Amino acid sequence: MEKIVEQGLLYDFYGELLTAHQRQVYEDAVYNDLSLVEIAEEYDISKQGVHDLLKRCTNSLEGYEKKLHMIERTDRIRKQLGEMAAAVSDDKLEDEELRTKILEAIESIKEELS
Repeated sequence: MEKIVEQGLLYDFYGELLTAHQRQVYEDAVYNDLSLVEIAEEYDISKQGVHDLLKRCTNSLEGYEKKLHMIERTDRIRKQLGEMAAAVSDDKLEDEELRTKILEAIESIKEELS
């Protein structure tokens, strides 16, 4: 299951960088859960051709993430926002402590985005 989630994330972030044909085949394999044989019949290519195409797509998407780190950055920002939400919900924090935590999180997010 984790592999499917990873493939979905990679595709969500970088799928537009694939060709239209690559996107169609990749979506059929990952999202529509079609077998290699079904995809091969749909696009009139060999099962091995489908396998190779999917492997190239996956390698391309993983390569984009290695270079651009968009998923990693998004995860870090999501974590920082969660910490900010936790600080706001913490009744034990004084106003000044809360402001400090929020400002630190904001600065950290701004740094991620620059």
